[in-house]
This record gives sequence, C-alpha cells and structure tokens, in this order.
Amino acid sequence: MTNNKYISLALILLVTFTASGIGGFITSSFKEPWYSQIVLPTFNPPSWVFGPVWTVLYIFMSVALWIVWNKTADKKVLKVYFIHLFFNAIWSIIFFGFHQIFIALIDLGIILIFIIWLMKIYYQVTKISFLLMVPYLLWSSYALILNTTIFYLN
Repeated sequence: MTNNKYISLALILLVTFTASGIGGFITSSFKEPWYSQIVLPTFNPPSWVFGPVWTVLYIFMSVALWIVWNKTADKKVLKVYFIHLFFNAIWSIIFFGFHQIFIALIDLGIILIFIIWLMKIYYQVTKISFLLMVPYLLWSSYALILNTTIFYLN
C-alpha cells in the first residue's frame, strides 16, 4: 500500500466503505417494494439496525487489516481481504438487486469462509486483529441464519 501507515489506513477505509456504498446504493434502490412483500422471520431486525451495525463492522474490519498490514506488509493478506470484500459487496446486489435469496445464501457462505481465513491469518500476526473480526463473524453467522430462514419462508 504505502509506507505512511495513516495513508494506508485511509486507503483501506476508502476501499472498504466504497464497497459498502455500492451495497447501500443497491439496497436503497431495489429493496422496495420486493422486501416488504416477502415473508420475514420474527427475529428479523428493524431496518434501522443495519446501518449502524455495518458501519462499526466495516471500521473494525479495516482496522484489523491495517494492523496486520503494518506488522507484515504481506500482499497476500490484502488480496484475501479485497476478494472477501468483493463477495461482501455483491451480497446486496444478489439479494436486493436480483432478488436471488438462494444465491445470496451461497455468497454468505463464501463470505464466512473468507472471514475465518482472514481470522486465521490475523491470529498468527496479532490477536487484536483477530478479536476485531469476531463481531463480523458473529453478525455474518446471524445473517446466514436470517438469509436461510428467508429462503425457507419464501
């Protein structure tokens, strides 16, 4: 990335939140009326929860990568992270844009594999980065259960 660690943090945050912005744009553009017409489980959180939760998760993910990058400068970890981020961003396109619940479920499975892979890499470098990924793993696991239930109900 760059030798200046704060510029690298800014770049990681920029790329991560750009991916988030793409997902958010697709969600807001194509969510309704489809989403309000499908059957949702009783444990589906209210829509206002997603923005704050994802903001925190994207910050944690970015900081976790940044810490590892500053300790290792390993380009492999950047590749894994950015490929993972691609699958993260296309989930909204698949689910809200194309209304393909099952394919979105497969995408979530891929995301979880990448999260675990990243956590394994991070654990070997610094436990802080590993711990910063725990909320993301938990939220994505919850999302997998939610997505599975939505698929089942519809």
